[in-house]
Amino acid sequence: MKIIFMGTPQFAVPSLNVLLENKYEVIAVVTQPDKPKGRKQILTPPEVKVQALKFNIPVLQPEKVKQPDIVKKLEELKPDLIVVVAFGQILPQSILKIPAIGCINVHASLLPKYRGAAPIQWAIINGERETGVTIMWMDEGMDTGDIFLQEKIVIEDNWTSEDLSIRLSKLGADLLLKSIKEIERGNLLRTPQEDKKATYAPILKKEHGLIYWNKSAKEIYNLIRGTYPWPGAYTFFKGQEIKVWKAQHREDQNEKPGKIIKILKNEGILVGTGDGTLLITELQESGGKRMKAWDYVIGHPMSEGDEFGN
Repeated sequence: MKIIFMGTPQFAVPSLNVLLENKYEVIAVVTQPDKPKGRKQILTPPEVKVQALKFNIPVLQPEKVKQPDIVKKLEELKPDLIVVVAFGQILPQSILKIPAIGCINVHASLLPKYRGAAPIQWAIINGERETGVTIMWMDEGMDTGDIFLQEKIVIEDNWTSEDLSIRLSKLGADLLLKSIKEIERGNLLRTPQEDKKATYAPILKKEHGLIYWNKSAKEIYNLIRGTYPWPGAYTFFKGQEIKVWKAQHREDQNEKPGKIIKILKNEGILVGTGDGTLLITELQESGGKRMKAWDYVIGHPMSEGDEFGN
């Protein structure tokens, strides 16, 4: 079976690895162009490209995958199957029709819930207790294709989106291997999605991380976990932006939302919310270093009764 693999970030690497480890013929990898990263804006290749080059697999990096020359190259490769994992572009019909078997996608949610670019983050932000991975037959829609296989996972209360991503990445690779073995047996399983049950997970922007203190402590805690490590949850204190990296939610007394109730030695800053309280344990002032909240308080004027807010 000749396979073209399309993927970009670290999330996709275990899926590529499982194909290589099981001796499947990956004839090409398609990924996003190298991009500048970090303060020095160093041109950096995607993680999938780095892995592909280790195995001498040809790599294509189109700005737009629908470019006629790219479509022609893929046609010339005559793949049996295209596997897509967090590639970052929607495939046009001109590519979907190329492989003899079809195109399958490893999607990090239990479709039709959380179609879109950020299913992992929104599952945590919305307080879901479980999520999973769907192997889907691709069509021209946004994650609307028939379901091949699915597997669930419980979301632990202390997991960030980074933690969940690592686990779903491994689960996705395992389910991909299982799916390909089913294809080899001739079991091309298809279950249409129930569109009326669909929810969406749009790409995150910085403004999604803004803390609204009138929400419950649990909701804010979920926001902090779901937006970690990017874009990060943030608030303001005396006009200064403060990023909240870690916190604990508590179901104790209600106080004015955003009000600093107590500054707890060696623990952090206890803040009122719309329901319960939130203990900020790790934060970062704009332009400053990430640090323990107690250490921050020692070097900055902050008192009980002061308020966080917009």
